[in-house]
Amino acid sequence: MRALMSVYDKTGLEELARYLLEMGVELISTGGTEEFLRSAGLAVRPVQDVTGFPEMLGGRVKTLHPAIHAGILARRGDLKDISELDQHGFTPIDLVVCNLYPFVEGVRDPSATMEQAVELIDIGGVTLLRAAAKNFQHVLAVCDPADYPEVMDGLRRPGGVREDTRQRLAAKAFQHCAVYDSCIASYLGASDELFPKTMTVALEKITSFRYGENPHQLAAFYRDLSARQLAEGIAEAEQLHGMAPAYNNTFDLDVAWTAVRDFNAPTVAVVNHGNPCGLACDSNLAEAFRRALDCDPQAALGGAVAFNRMVDRAAAEEIAPVFFEDIIAPDYAPEALDLLRQKADLRVLKAPVSGNGKSSSGQFLDLDYQRVSGGFLVETRDTVPEGALARVVVTTRHPTLEEVTSLLFAWRAVKHVRSHATVLAKKLALVGVGAGQMSRADSVELACHKAGERAVGSVLASDAFLLFPDAVERAAEAGVTAIIQPGGSSRDEHVIEVANHAHMAMIFTHQRHYRH
Repeated sequence: MRALMSVYDKTGLEELARYLLEMGVELISTGGTEEFLRSAGLAVRPVQDVTGFPEMLGGRVKTLHPAIHAGILARRGDLKDISELDQHGFTPIDLVVCNLYPFVEGVRDPSATMEQAVELIDIGGVTLLRAAAKNFQHVLAVCDPADYPEVMDGLRRPGGVREDTRQRLAAKAFQHCAVYDSCIASYLGASDELFPKTMTVALEKITSFRYGENPHQLAAFYRDLSARQLAEGIAEAEQLHGMAPAYNNTFDLDVAWTAVRDFNAPTVAVVNHGNPCGLACDSNLAEAFRRALDCDPQAALGGAVAFNRMVDRAAAEEIAPVFFEDIIAPDYAPEALDLLRQKADLRVLKAPVSGNGKSSSGQFLDLDYQRVSGGFLVETRDTVPEGALARVVVTTRHPTLEEVTSLLFAWRAVKHVRSHATVLAKKLALVGVGAGQMSRADSVELACHKAGERAVGSVLASDAFLLFPDAVERAAEAGVTAIIQPGGSSRDEHVIEVANHAHMAMIFTHQRHYRH
């Protein structure tokens, strides 16, 4: 029996190699792997002894030779295959242990050049794994150090490793190569081609969830490995305290984290069932939390809260008495973390940030995927630069400076609410939210009802145009003084007329923020 070992990640390799040698397996290896095994005092045969050729082109060509691939691909029960091996003096290879150059990790370094990226593209390793996986009935393809113990256990058994295990390892090897190729394709893809004719998305499992949206559904969490993806999303968050999150927890955490990352000022968002039920900006983080919670304290219970600044002791003291299931922030002061860890039912997550969180490289950071029957809907993220926002005053009265500040805050907040989305805001805090309604009038009614007396002196943002004047009439009745909306309805004149009659100010943005 012969084994070919060529790995970048050498975790567990020495133990596996020692075991194989004890079983009488001949080890063949290349370059750095060969040096590693020799330094451990293990007998290993260099691959050039098998091929009869030295490594070429600075190591680009090592294992690409018939002596290697014929040995891997030969069907053991096919007399013609075995005869051809004998004719050329080749010997079968029964086990391939291989993992690939760290392409994804390498190109995520902002200083990585195209030349450096190209040198991280593994050719020989992918070819070895594919060959071994194709011939899985006779050859073991092992690409993950986590599988070494199972392989060793299998080799101890009479008859060796079971065929279902061989097939599973083969599938894993092909998946390993497919993910690798997907990341390379996304990196090399033309930056001006957002939607190529074919597209692959490389995903890596982070964890299995206890259940999905409902207890009878299975679910798991995957990280997007697209090569130019910045590590700032919920998938990169580190859990510091609490039990493992479930599907719904993670969904709410993502909505909350995305919302606060959309603001430059210190911001707190409270989310439950996929919608913000509070959001506020304030230079004092504890005050921002209080104002976010005040929007809808009842809806906030059991939800997720996100901060875009380090949580200090004062903010933690405000959080502690309230029942939340999840909290996420870029960091925590030591005394704040100590306090939050006293809550057994609270998950505490720390999410990485770099700079302002905006990406200037790679299209995949800007794509959203929505599963539908038989496929995916793919779109760019709803990220419009502030400078590109039209601010056309269409009413007789112009908004005051304070109203403009609140209107722009509300407009940024409303895009994180699921349509028909309506929010009321006052002094950089939401005071009412209308979400998930089939009628915009109902959303406005809900937002005004939630706000109650706090609606007086507030402003309203709508994710799409206000088609009927009744929404403006209801807002005016509640005490709303200014509105920001896309405009563009055939009834715009009637809506503006009602706003003028109520002495309200209204801004058209000429863009909408639908979020289904």
